Amino acid sequence: MGEETGRKHAVVQQLAADGRDPPSRYVAREEDRPIGDSSSPAPPRSGVPVVDLRRVSGSDGGDEADKLRAALRSWGLFLATGHEIPEALLDEVMNVSRAFFCLPIEEKQKYTNLIDGKEFKLEGYGNDRVASDDQILDWSDRLYLLVQPEGQRNLALWPETPASFREVLHEFTTQCKRVANHILRAMAELLELDEDYFVSQFDEKAITFARFNYYPQCSRPDLVFGIKPHSDGSVMTILLPDKDVGGLQVLRDGEWVDVPTIPHTLLVNLGDGMEIMSNGTFKSPVHRVVTNAGKERLSVAMFYALDPERELGPAAGLIDEERPRLYKTVKTKDYLAVLFETFAKGKRAIDWAKV
Repeated sequence: MGEETGRKHAVVQQLAADGRDPPSRYVAREEDRPIGDSSSPAPPRSGVPVVDLRRVSGSDGGDEADKLRAALRSWGLFLATGHEIPEALLDEVMNVSRAFFCLPIEEKQKYTNLIDGKEFKLEGYGNDRVASDDQILDWSDRLYLLVQPEGQRNLALWPETPASFREVLHEFTTQCKRVANHILRAMAELLELDEDYFVSQFDEKAITFARFNYYPQCSRPDLVFGIKPHSDGSVMTILLPDKDVGGLQVLRDGEWVDVPTIPHTLLVNLGDGMEIMSNGTFKSPVHRVVTNAGKERLSVAMFYALDPERELGPAAGLIDEERPRLYKTVKTKDYLAVLFETFAKGKRAIDWAKV
């Protein structure tokens, strides 16, 4: 990863401040560009599933479990209500996120993800990895932090300003872990596996990353992506979206569909890891973020992945004569290495894992 990681680019927030058109490095190829812009979108297509997590495992949860099954097979994501995370905490997560990105650049650079201004590290504040000089860049800045295992947290990269940042992130991590385990158990039951099959894969060395996304306003949203089309390499992602500004889109049946903004609702998005573990029964959706000419946008994602040394592969109970193995068994760390390489190139890592 030597010299390829040494390319430094200005944080997008600085580029957006002067209001000029985005530099050419951010302009998507003509055939890939967004259609229209998110400041004056077409009426959003309905249909993104909404699932009440309180009802999924309850005595009257049959219909809700059916909705969850259909969502995971067809969409690979759903909007989650009934998650029981206090609304006040969700608001505070967004408040501390916004406060961090509003700090002076000199303050934010204390948490930079570049060592000596050159060597890229996954954790910290800045841009995503730039792997080549011809890579098309995303119109976003991010703060990326390992939050689990708790003993591996690099607190030197956890902002001290605002003062409540660390406490709020810790509580949000705890609450989201509870929600994730609830969903993992529900998914195991839908696949007729042992209820704790997926939860048991997440041992004490399993990793969770928090990603704080900041999408500044962009003068040319018709040319630039907030994040290019991709699928997540995690097993599952729990996203707290901006409750006021849309921009997330999911690819379904060859068409980009707006994910609606519903205050205090989480978006649960399956990653490649779950598509592999479910032997293709559940889908890891391709999604993207479009930019906005008039408004900034924030979101916070929790990425759940297995212990990097643990093997990732289809559950044995989902392979038989009628359901042949679709994916290889690989080490999680090897899959994630391929993921970060292919993401920079705008490709999907899961194609590498297919039998």
